[in-house]
Amino acid sequence: MKNAYKTRTQIAVEAIREKILTGVIQAGEPLRQSALADELEVSRIPIREALLQLEAEGLVEFEAHKGATATRLAADQVHELFELRALLECDLLRRAIPNLKIDDFRASERLVQEMAAAYTNNSAQNSWSDLNTRFHLSLYEAAQRPQTLELVQNLLVKSDRYIRVHLALAGGVDNAEREHAALLECCRERHIDAACALLQEHIERSAQEIAALLK
Repeated sequence: MKNAYKTRTQIAVEAIREKILTGVIQAGEPLRQSALADELEVSRIPIREALLQLEAEGLVEFEAHKGATATRLAADQVHELFELRALLECDLLRRAIPNLKIDDFRASERLVQEMAAAYTNNSAQNSWSDLNTRFHLSLYEAAQRPQTLELVQNLLVKSDRYIRVHLALAGGVDNAEREHAALLECCRERHIDAACALLQEHIERSAQEIAALLK
């Protein structure tokens, strides 16, 4: 019974997260637990647990006398999130590059190709962002720093809604594709300093463009 309960909660987490990230649920919109429970055909208990998990991810906030709402987009938060990303991701990449194997590069290359295909098929907002996250993580796993990697995963989840706004309003893909290809090549050549500099520039440019859109 415990496993079934966890499964229902996770289904609720994924469904509500997707609605927030894709804009079906707008920033500041109340999240009615009874309505979500009816829609997802679960009880209110897994909905409550899902909202608490999404609060930890930064996608939901609880307000007095109002309940749960989808968090609002904020330019200040973008800068903090992406600065933390640059700090931790560059450290992971520096540690990972000496350990990356041929199979790792092949997996990363496939993700680059899938991103290009997703954008061509007009499914950018629904799948490009997920593939982007997987691409970045594919370069960091070889660092063998599980706790840092977990922190980065959480930051990527919190950044995801901003990345999707970037896609929707500014089409921030063309630069990303070129930079991903260049980053992967630097990693293949074991050019550690160049790869880390490119990654930091890649993250910082995205933050600047997203913050400009929000302002």
